[in-house]
Amino acid sequence: MDDGRIVILLSGVIGILLAGSLASFVLSRRAHSEAMQTTVRNLDSRVKAWWVMVTIFAAAFLLGPTVTLILFALTSFYCLREMITLTPTRPADHRAVATAFYVFIPLQYWLIFDEWQTLFAIAIPVYAFLLLPVLTVLAGETDHFLERTAKLQWGLMLTVYCISHAPALLILDIPGHEGENFLWLFFLIAVVQLSDVLQYVFGKLFGRHKVAPRISPAKTWEGLIGGGLSAALVGAGLYWITPFSPLQAGGMALAIVVAGFCGGLVLSAIKRSLGAKDWGTMIEGHGGALDRMDSVTFAAPIFFHLTNYFFVA
Repeated sequence: MDDGRIVILLSGVIGILLAGSLASFVLSRRAHSEAMQTTVRNLDSRVKAWWVMVTIFAAAFLLGPTVTLILFALTSFYCLREMITLTPTRPADHRAVATAFYVFIPLQYWLIFDEWQTLFAIAIPVYAFLLLPVLTVLAGETDHFLERTAKLQWGLMLTVYCISHAPALLILDIPGHEGENFLWLFFLIAVVQLSDVLQYVFGKLFGRHKVAPRISPAKTWEGLIGGGLSAALVGAGLYWITPFSPLQAGGMALAIVVAGFCGGLVLSAIKRSLGAKDWGTMIEGHGGALDRMDSVTFAAPIFFHLTNYFFVA
């Protein structure tokens, strides 16, 4: 892989984060109203979360694809744990829960490591979907059986199957672009996170009309359109790290934006239905791991399959 491009990208991101940290510091000294202080604290926590993610991303690049897979596997583990924690299980479910954690998470990421793409695509939606309710029913408890089974299946799909499509980009083989896969993973994560930040900024500056006030009061149409289009333009500008033309890169980025927005909205609806504000407390000011990965759950499989369908020979 062309190491120079990832160095340029990481240097640019670090420069932006340094500017963001400086802006946050300056604004914190000038914020007098409670509303302004809340906004500055939110900005500061987002910048800190970005620092953590960039550090992890840089370490994954330096240490290779195996470490990248391990990091995503751990992310899936923590995300599934957060979801299971908010949807308490019964003793009768524990055999199925243990299988989800200790069989299907390692299996899913081993299939990526082994580049067994066919089985990777069906292991969870077919075999886990069928096996987990069988393990549950063997305990002989039928109270709320459908609800209990669906929670575990849905959690495994979102936090393991969907998220694993991000590192699965590393096994795609596009003629003429061999060894560049890590850059496509960077493209996905960068567009997802930039879209999240830009939607927040545009929403704060221009937001008037809420998309779903009962589910996510902070999400506005102005934030979605302004931030989403801005992120798509950034994606188009990053075409040089992808196998896409500028127009194709912009289209892919727009698909990532829309899918990521839908993922965030759906995960927010699940949280609201459970009476929770955040999935966890792992990241200061930003809840749990799943609060940071909610957009990726929908965006990663969409981006993976669009790339696979249109660009893999």
